[in-house]
Amino acid sequence: MNLLLAADPSRALIERYLASGTCFVASKEHEMVGVMVLDIIDAHTLEIKNISVEDSHQRQGIGTALLSHAEQECQRMGCNTLLIATGNSSIGQLALYQKCGFEMVRIERNFFLERYETPIFEDGIPCKHQVVLEKRIGEKNR
Repeated sequence: MNLLLAADPSRALIERYLASGTCFVASKEHEMVGVMVLDIIDAHTLEIKNISVEDSHQRQGIGTALLSHAEQECQRMGCNTLLIATGNSSIGQLALYQKCGFEMVRIERNFFLERYETPIFEDGIPCKHQVVLEKRIGEKNR
């Protein structure tokens, strides 16, 4: 739960998407170092609801491997769209997702202000808006 909370500070939201989604764990030498929750949105769309890597194991390819596994699951399930969302202040995550072929498709203004009781800040930037990215699976990304 602590690793999930590192990516999403709302225990209630985590419990909600854990109930309907599937949790995948990345381990290294029998230690859990990453986690990802996938949830089916519709017959064509799979969403990464949460993805997190232990601070001490970041920048080692674990997040990229989890994203690659999400793509494989998407294909296995016959879906063609993989979604992921993050905050406007999540600069590192936005960079990683785009490097992995995700493209921004919309911004949900004031998402975090309206759904979270406690303000969220990352690197001194207030997290206000949700940035939604998608990757089309099985298509050549341009």
